[in-house]
Amino acid sequence: MTTDPLAAFEAQRRRLFGIAYRMLGSASDAEDVLQDAWLRWRAVDVGSVREPGAFLATTVTRLCLTALDSARARREVYVGPWLPEPVSTADDPLLGAERAEALSLAVLLLLERLTPAERAAYVLHEAFAYSHRETAEVLGTTEANARQLASRARARLERERGRPVSPAARDRLLGAVLAAARGGDLATLESLLAEDVVAISDGGGAARAARVPVVGRERVARFVLGLFEKYGRDLVVTPVEANGEIAFVGTREGESTFWTAEVGPEGLRRVLLVRNPAKLARLTATLSRSGPPSGPHW
Repeated sequence: MTTDPLAAFEAQRRRLFGIAYRMLGSASDAEDVLQDAWLRWRAVDVGSVREPGAFLATTVTRLCLTALDSARARREVYVGPWLPEPVSTADDPLLGAERAEALSLAVLLLLERLTPAERAAYVLHEAFAYSHRETAEVLGTTEANARQLASRARARLERERGRPVSPAARDRLLGAVLAAARGGDLATLESLLAEDVVAISDGGGAARAARVPVVGRERVARFVLGLFEKYGRDLVVTPVEANGEIAFVGTREGESTFWTAEVGPEGLRRVLLVRNPAKLARLTATLSRSGPPSGPHW
């Protein structure tokens, strides 16, 4: 085992970032947590730590639990709806985890409805394959309580998410939605949406965006068509691999919009649009370096 603090920390960085990002829904906040964890780690006698990975994961998770309180306070005064910050997963499809669970924007948004302890238990168990005993050690609780926290979180998410579809079916539906929107085909677009579909836009007060969610098949279809009619001219749409799924970045006159969707057997359930430039800087910088992903192009 290395006794170099930096080498030991860097060996765990991707995993630690994956935990922090899922816990906070923000890459910038996750980086802040990692910086704080590094400062604490640097003060530790590394040679005395038997399992650096477990020690650092516990440190990061507990820092995230504290950070969630202040993050939620900030979101209460956030301008318009708040959405998670999208991140590229082109180089790390699982974003440091053993499974890509709790990574899509739609699921990260649902995680906001859980208590911090439920969120931590779910992330550690479902994405990082922690046993309930290991989760209990991180949270400082009993194994039975850790099991209950994870079970309660999973049940709530399954109830909210409904039945999933295959990635291929999702890609086909997104392609059809994009084609209908570009062609101004309202009837086809409506047919691709779930009856209770909702569109959520995050401008954060820094970019124009709807200040309240748009709900219902007809309203969402007209909302999407309106966006393409207003901004579609000269709009460059690029597929990106973000949060473990294919999504899109539309660019026009130097402004970018990220959009992704949650798909079920009944059609599109949620349309999520991020326009806040601060939340797109990391993703667009990655895209400019690596280019669009291979696979379906619309």
